[in-house]
Amino acid sequence: MHVGAHVSIAGGVDNAIERQTDVGGNCGQIFTASPQVWAGPDIDDEEAARFRDSDLGPWVIHASYLVNLATPKDDLREKSIASLQAECDAASRLGIEYVNVHLGAHTGTGVENGLDNAASAIDELDIPSEVTLLVESDAGSGTKLGDEFAHLAAVRDRSHVDIEFCLDTAHAFAAGYDLSSPEAVEETVAAFDDTVGLDELRCLHLNDSKHACGTNKDEHAHIGEGSIGDAGMHAIINHDTLQGVPFVLETPTEDGRGFAWNIDRVRELRAD
Repeated sequence: MHVGAHVSIAGGVDNAIERQTDVGGNCGQIFTASPQVWAGPDIDDEEAARFRDSDLGPWVIHASYLVNLATPKDDLREKSIASLQAECDAASRLGIEYVNVHLGAHTGTGVENGLDNAASAIDELDIPSEVTLLVESDAGSGTKLGDEFAHLAAVRDRSHVDIEFCLDTAHAFAAGYDLSSPEAVEETVAAFDDTVGLDELRCLHLNDSKHACGTNKDEHAHIGEGSIGDAGMHAIINHDTLQGVPFVLETPTEDGRGFAWNIDRVRELRAD
């Protein structure tokens, strides 16, 4: 089983390797820069070489939170494309397979326009051949896109780029896709397969939710201790069609527990 966490690169991107092993992970996710500012990756050749030498993986780079592919605003669109291009180039340097991004928000111009904008923005990227762009499901608040599986499929169908996908369990749950029981997991996995296709699912952000299904509230909880709960998490972790998909945790550090506790919990649920 590939399971890991989103770890810090403070002090150098290669430091993510030790941080991942320290929490018991064997794959993972990073930001290459602060996700709250328009700062691009700043990685020297030695750091990149040390990162590439690791046998952990697969790894995912998560794009900046400022990126908005669905925006109708030209300046924000240009910044978003440039930022995402820099992440794809960094992934190539680091030997990272995936770059993960949210579609963003249409800010009142309508879902269809937002989906068109996102697809055309993706088409402006020059993605290295060894890197795959993943579009992540969203919790869906305001005018954000990606809370419906149909949005993911629509962008894929409108883009000339071979994008694939990341499914976030807390986001899907917040968006109204129930995952709190084995039966609900079966229904949601089937809905994703029917609409998007499990053959294009490359990463699963494994997070419990502090809020109820359908609330559109994106706040993660420890594995098995949120509204998805042990039964839902057990069903997800042991689902036959998800066995080859890496689980990347973005769980909180609180109550004296962090990534190590949550990764151990995932392994316990897998063994049950």
